[in-house]
Amino acid sequence: MKIAVIYNRESQKVINLFGIANREKYGLVAIQRIVNALKQGGHQVVALEGDKDLIDKLEEFMPRVLKGERPGMAFNLSYGIQGQARYTHVPGILEMVGLPYVGSGPLAHSLALDKVVAKMIFVQHGIPTPQFAVLKNAGFDMPSLSYPMIVKPKNESVSFGIKIVHNEKELREAADVIFKEFGQHVLVEQYIDGKEINVGLLGNSAHMEAFPPAELEFGDGPKIYTLEDKKRQSNRTVEVVCPARIDKETAKRAQQIAMDAFEALGCNDCARIDMRMDKEGNLYVLEINSLPSLGEHGTYVAAADVAGLDFTALVNRLVEVAASRYFGTPHPPDLAKKTSDPKQALFGYLSGRRDQLEQSIEAWTRITSRSDDTVGIRAASAKFGQIMHDVGLKTVKELTDSRDVWTWETQKGIDGGTLLIVHTDIPVTPSLGAEHFRRDPEWLYGEGIGTSRGPLIQVEYALRAMKSVKKLRLLRAGVLCYADEGNDCEQSADMIAKACERASNVIVLTPGNLGGKVITKRRGQRKYQLTLEGKSLRLGQSGRDLEVMRVLYNKLNEISSLTNKKARVGVSAIDIRTEAYPFRLPHRAHTKILVSYPNAATAKKIETEMRSILANEGIQWDLVLVSDRPPFIERKENKALFNRFAEIGKEWDVHIEAEASLWPSVAGLVPAETPVLCGVGPEARDLYTTREAVSRMSLIQRTLLLSEFLLHTMEM
Repeated sequence: MKIAVIYNRESQKVINLFGIANREKYGLVAIQRIVNALKQGGHQVVALEGDKDLIDKLEEFMPRVLKGERPGMAFNLSYGIQGQARYTHVPGILEMVGLPYVGSGPLAHSLALDKVVAKMIFVQHGIPTPQFAVLKNAGFDMPSLSYPMIVKPKNESVSFGIKIVHNEKELREAADVIFKEFGQHVLVEQYIDGKEINVGLLGNSAHMEAFPPAELEFGDGPKIYTLEDKKRQSNRTVEVVCPARIDKETAKRAQQIAMDAFEALGCNDCARIDMRMDKEGNLYVLEINSLPSLGEHGTYVAAADVAGLDFTALVNRLVEVAASRYFGTPHPPDLAKKTSDPKQALFGYLSGRRDQLEQSIEAWTRITSRSDDTVGIRAASAKFGQIMHDVGLKTVKELTDSRDVWTWETQKGIDGGTLLIVHTDIPVTPSLGAEHFRRDPEWLYGEGIGTSRGPLIQVEYALRAMKSVKKLRLLRAGVLCYADEGNDCEQSADMIAKACERASNVIVLTPGNLGGKVITKRRGQRKYQLTLEGKSLRLGQSGRDLEVMRVLYNKLNEISSLTNKKARVGVSAIDIRTEAYPFRLPHRAHTKILVSYPNAATAKKIETEMRSILANEGIQWDLVLVSDRPPFIERKENKALFNRFAEIGKEWDVHIEAEASLWPSVAGLVPAETPVLCGVGPEARDLYTTREAVSRMSLIQRTLLLSEFLLHTMEM
């Protein structure tokens, strides 16, 4: 399980520092000791400061879970940074963002921290507690208690401000210190002369464990546990004697009173109840520490050890106790190992490898393979080929040219099966700056992470998941990878079409659009090279000869006017280059024109109209079709494929919606009779830019859906 140990130590990352500051801190050694114990328990652990950045850090470490996936957990050590009821701040945040955690909730912490309210609840529940009074300001009337008394701040812990007073002068002096230093009311309590007993609790109402009572032996000085004692600055050693030197009946009574107090305040998982026992053997609850110290010398740890839990066992037992409270069992089932349902087994395999998916995609972003980089493409394609062979697929030689196209198939073969299509080149311009991998709570960033790297990871882990449940060898499927997406599939198109003819359905893993969109229809796209050539003219030269650039601008304006949203046609120039002699105007101009179109007839009509616009200008021109990417036509066969994918999404509460796209893809190369679905890759944004990103949640969701889709094809 992923566990975030949350503590407060630096206490600086807030909007402002003011108000009641926290004085309690865990030492770095103690924090690391807890982290190490959890790691020994087999957990993946990170330690985080409980400040204003906590939510982002938690979401990065343990992103939003899938339906049915058990979330990670927080191990709360946070005393808060500042303000009232500081113990409640981190638990409140954790409850707001929906993250399970070890320890009591905000309400129990606030009640336990307010010693006056806690004592009032104890009285209501018949739990013995010393008589008390509350002093609200420096001019207070004397309380009707007898000396000696205990004076302490109303809302503090760890013995801050605690003192024994024996007369009015000492009482007023001690109270004034608390008023000034802590800025809060003063709790005055009848001093109980006798033993101090602590009872540690572990568990909840369904199963509560009370540790053997521990006794504090003070030696010389005041018979209370002071802050100086806890910091080992009092020149005396307060010894912990466990089990306490009390008879068995008293010990049982102390444990029962502790459990009653725990229940009265509504604590969870753990607490330490501090009591005093007078000379007649009467027990009185002083307070509850709802966040008991796990420090090496604390009484809670010492009592747990006597109960048979060493430190590592104690820390991991706390996680089990909290897991039982949230999930109903200390050890929720490992779906990948314990279920015979292949769907749940696929889920268990993938949900347990979310970190590996993200580490793999990070490794892929370090490989540069832009469409103009033949060396990089060769390296990326070789890497993916090795992955396919590691998974257990074999090369389909007749569908592989080892330059632009590679195809692999399962043992059952590609014929009549599912063909998955991905590409290894990153179709961005050479001048675009590189984007290094980074992550935030919702997104993964990196070059080509949406256009190429996310789909590559998706295919790899979907196949590995199928292999893990022993279904891959029974699956009829193939994987085709091409490397010229950025060059309009000029070299790969024929072989892609040939491979698609052998499959019964095709899944094109281009990136999905935001909002759960997959693509069921795409426009075609043609790219033309237009060249205009005229005479070489001097600047300002007049006459009957036309300036090439003026003609070009006029013609491009007319050509762009062919754009017709209703007819789903778009026409635009995307690049202009000129040639000119020194000190003369350009005599030759080259421009690329893109045309998006819904069908071949419309494309032919647009070309005819462009040629008509260019004619009869007294200037030479040439219009050449450079590439043509066919449209992906929406058909009923594709609709059935989409419905199947959407139904799988419903099983896991993953929204899937159909959408049309302007951008072309290899889906247009699939034969008309073969069902095809496009945009099945992870949801991405800012494609082909330095801000390209893929949704962390979508990466795991779409991989799960793809693996279950492959499983579903075996049942057809």
